Amino acid sequence: MWKSKPAKYIRWILAASLVAYYFSLPDPLFRVPYSTVVTDRNGELLGARIASDGQWRFPPRHDVPDKMEQCLLAFEDRRFYMHWGVDPLALCRAMGQNLKNGRIVSGGSTLTMQTVRLWRNKPRTWGEKFVEMLLATRLEFRASKKEILALYVSHAPFGGNVVGLDAAAWRYFGHPAEALSWAEAATLAVLPNAPSMIHLSKDRETLLRKRNRLLKRLRDWGELDETAYQLALREALPDAPRPLPQTASHLVDLLYRQRNGEQIVTTLDKGLQLQMESLARRWCREFSRSDIRNLAILVIDLPANKAVAYCGNTYAYAQQAGSQVNLVTAPRSSGSILKPFLFYALLEEGNLLPAMLLPDIPLNINGFTPQNFSLQYEGAVPASEALARSLNIPAVVMLQRYGVPKFHRLLRQMGISTLSRPASHYGLSLILGGAEVTLWDVTAAYANMGRSLLRLPQTPCMFMADESVAPLPFEFRPGGVWQTFEALTEVNRPEEIDWKDIPSMHPIAWKTGTSHGFRDAWAVGVTPRYAIGVWVGNATGEGRPGLTGARTAAPVLFDAFSLLSASPWFERPEGVFVDAAVCRRSGHLKGRFCEETDTLHILPAGLRTEVCPYHQLVTLSADGTHRIYESCADAEPTLRRSWFVLPPVWEWFYKQHHPEYTPLPPFKPGCGEAAQAPMQFIYPPMNARIVLPRQMDGSSGCLTVKVAHSQPDAILFWHLDNIYLGETQDFHQMSLQPTSGIHSLTVVDGEGNVVSTSFTVEE
Repeated sequence: MWKSKPAKYIRWILAASLVAYYFSLPDPLFRVPYSTVVTDRNGELLGARIASDGQWRFPPRHDVPDKMEQCLLAFEDRRFYMHWGVDPLALCRAMGQNLKNGRIVSGGSTLTMQTVRLWRNKPRTWGEKFVEMLLATRLEFRASKKEILALYVSHAPFGGNVVGLDAAAWRYFGHPAEALSWAEAATLAVLPNAPSMIHLSKDRETLLRKRNRLLKRLRDWGELDETAYQLALREALPDAPRPLPQTASHLVDLLYRQRNGEQIVTTLDKGLQLQMESLARRWCREFSRSDIRNLAILVIDLPANKAVAYCGNTYAYAQQAGSQVNLVTAPRSSGSILKPFLFYALLEEGNLLPAMLLPDIPLNINGFTPQNFSLQYEGAVPASEALARSLNIPAVVMLQRYGVPKFHRLLRQMGISTLSRPASHYGLSLILGGAEVTLWDVTAAYANMGRSLLRLPQTPCMFMADESVAPLPFEFRPGGVWQTFEALTEVNRPEEIDWKDIPSMHPIAWKTGTSHGFRDAWAVGVTPRYAIGVWVGNATGEGRPGLTGARTAAPVLFDAFSLLSASPWFERPEGVFVDAAVCRRSGHLKGRFCEETDTLHILPAGLRTEVCPYHQLVTLSADGTHRIYESCADAEPTLRRSWFVLPPVWEWFYKQHHPEYTPLPPFKPGCGEAAQAPMQFIYPPMNARIVLPRQMDGSSGCLTVKVAHSQPDAILFWHLDNIYLGETQDFHQMSLQPTSGIHSLTVVDGEGNVVSTSFTVEE
């Protein structure tokens, strides 16, 4: 009975030993920090960031290039594919060499044992040697020979803070490991043998001798022919470690923060990226003369919905202020860049037709007084022209019609991620730059507009190859986008030529934007192949005279498009439009009295819009010089004529830009009265709240009030709070100095027509 106990203990010891042997290696074997490595879609290195321990250690490889493998096996472990982790012949040879020389000159370690030694990182002793041998056999059971070789080359030291084959190939030779020559592969094969003793900057002769000795061995073994051998011998050793590529550096920084220590394949095209970076540097040098220092370009492949060029800024590592800011993702004031989305939304909802007249007159909406960039007004402008010319007042009118909360929700659904505050915070200024957006979000939204015309799914844009995205909650419809793009192709190009007359130039739907204070200049363009977004300005926020979308961002945009292949324009969507008779002068659906009409393609929702309200049937005297009231029509010969009539304020500005516009003739004295008020306040509008500026001497400033009258020779009589102020003729405006509080202003013309407005003067 007592004799069975030792056998039992032995079995337990053997079982425990087997379990310990089985679990002796961690998974993964190496738990070390890695560099963040970013490549383009073809595997070309864009840039890398050093590992947290200060080592250039690229993420592990899964294979080893053939030249490197042959060099390693010839130098370190010729029978690598014949042993199970320990090579008895190599151990015996090493023991003989050590006894002969009286010191350790060879350890007889296999590449598997060296891999274990790299993992354990322990002092070299005979006991540690035995452990390495034992664990090497375990590693051979767990991994294939190719995997072991890849583990070794991924973690072997190559001198200084360079660890692993990939980091060494780039740091010493400036290209990937797959492109190593025989001489380069031989150099790297001998470096891990004594990386601290042999270095590019010291003992170069020893390194060269070892490399050439290895090359000779490869020739003798038939791996190299004589010609290749002689050419390899002539290759010089690298002088010093090289800097890694710094392409798309702001994107590399972004990915370093998001996925530290990973090998990341992006969707960029390195060749195109380098072209765009060169273009950005050239334009930035030009803009620097005006103290405009920063510029960003984003190029999206429209069919794939992937970024192919990403220039987050210029001079990424200069000491220049703001150069580190990634301006593709930095929120900036939108200027007018969101206007096409509102135009599209009104078309699709049936609140707008492309040529419908919109007011372009002074506005005061609860103290909000928008102005056009030109500081002028045109009275009325077709909606598509207002979009092409980026007029602000028609855009505010459109947003007032559509509703700020609806537009705010629409922008968020289409991917504008920076609208973090409620719609009430932005108000009507949302369409004029009152919100901050990013170049990424805006360009991606324009790209999805284009994708709707290609009948492609609308998803968030990507810049990582392994990224998965869900569809957006909002999809553009091709009909509204087509009409929006038709307007955007009419935007005047910066080269000030008629591009339609040049066969080599293709249409581009594009839009500019300029923020308040000349701080941000935008330009975004779309073709069936690409969407490009450009931002120009100072990352630190200073405005500069001349910093506008048209003057700065637009030339960069068209230079960027010139680097890309052109493509035929989008095909007009089929089955989404209906024919409708549209008034040629007003852009509304044909009314009863519209005489000049066009049959146009409109969206079905557009059939719900208002018919033309500006054409009316009037009765005139026989000579056409006076209007005749109906009660007098039987007393004398009359004419019946359709007349295009705009509201008085619209008319007052409109006729200054449209000499063909003819105001209604006056009523014949004693035989008629206006069916509508012939005059209207231009300023102040009803219920305006006004703050008067202080003069240099501390006194209150003046308020200039203005009225438009349809009759150019009318005389107007002015009253403030029932106190007569005086009369005006030809130019109907007066300067007042009202006290604080609520006031009533009344104007009467010679025919007894009255118009009034109320306003409040605040301290």
